[in-house]
Amino acid sequence: MNRAAAAAAIADFLRALGRDAQREPELVGTPERVATAYIDELLSGYALDVDELLASNVLSGTSDMVVVRNVRLSTMCPHHLLPAIGSADVAFRPATRIVGLGAIVQVVDSLSKRLVLQETLGEDVVSALAKHLDPKWVACRIALSHGCMLARGERAHGAAVETFSFRGNDGDRAEAIATVRSEP
Repeated sequence: MNRAAAAAAIADFLRALGRDAQREPELVGTPERVATAYIDELLSGYALDVDELLASNVLSGTSDMVVVRNVRLSTMCPHHLLPAIGSADVAFRPATRIVGLGAIVQVVDSLSKRLVLQETLGEDVVSALAKHLDPKWVACRIALSHGCMLARGERAHGAAVETFSFRGNDGDRAEAIATVRSEP
């Protein structure tokens, strides 16, 4: 990522809106701050290779079921470049491999710190885990409040969007849904 080019683009964007980041005291340094925020935090997920992370954290073993609940996340809507904030629940029924629990959290965090639709994010999480663990099934439930729904258009304050992604046999789908929707 090119920090200087990103800052220059933000300065151009502000000028296109009739604002001058070099002359308006409250905007001085804003292009650099915005570029840093996007590169170092909001879109930092591109820096982590999820396949490499999972490959280095896979362990032999089984468990009846593994559930990691309430993984806090924020992501950036690729349509409006506004944040969506909420949580993910990830569950899987291992066959012969498990993974370090921290790696599951890192996968969710890394994949969410990209320009990604919520529906795609859940699919990316289950695809990565299915690829490396070959579980009997894997599911991911994501619930987010979208900045684009809160600050523009419908102004649907308090609305949350929930998506569910699943890999496995259709016969296991009901168990997976019940698992990620239930409270501990």
